[in-house]
Amino acid sequence: MGRSPYQRVETGISLIPERRRLFPYLTVEENLEIGAYGKRARANTKKSLEWVYQLFPILKERRKQLAGTLSGGEQQMAAIARGLMSKPKLLMLDEPSLGLAPIIVLEVFKLIREINDAGVTILLVEQDVYQTLRVAEKAFVLETGRIIMEGSGEKLMKEERIRKAYLAL
Repeated sequence: MGRSPYQRVETGISLIPERRRLFPYLTVEENLEIGAYGKRARANTKKSLEWVYQLFPILKERRKQLAGTLSGGEQQMAAIARGLMSKPKLLMLDEPSLGLAPIIVLEVFKLIREINDAGVTILLVEQDVYQTLRVAEKAFVLETGRIIMEGSGEKLMKEERIRKAYLAL
């Protein structure tokens, strides 16, 4: 409490907000470099760029393109990549699948798993229950602001109540 946003980033927390919020008139690479603005990330900008370009090869191809001209899926990838540039310990994602085509949603969730496998803790708030439970090590189901169930994604996927209410299975 009481910390400014840049101080929170310096502690290793990065937020990817709903609707991406890129700087549309800056290039993809300029948007990414902004993510490495903090002290602890600045020294590793080149290495971080290499890593995010490895995760998101399309961004490397589009690095000189204005961010506002990217497709929705590419913008989501750029927003996640920008968040990763700060070298976070915790990456918070708010509705990363919002407004994306189903095939792109699958790719975004695959990348979320890869980022987690690389050692970054992920806190995911998402309406796509099926995709979320597929990648979640630990999940909480909220109804009217209260936790009604918790467990591994795999366990919750098997729960009859979850299957009927959220998965239409």
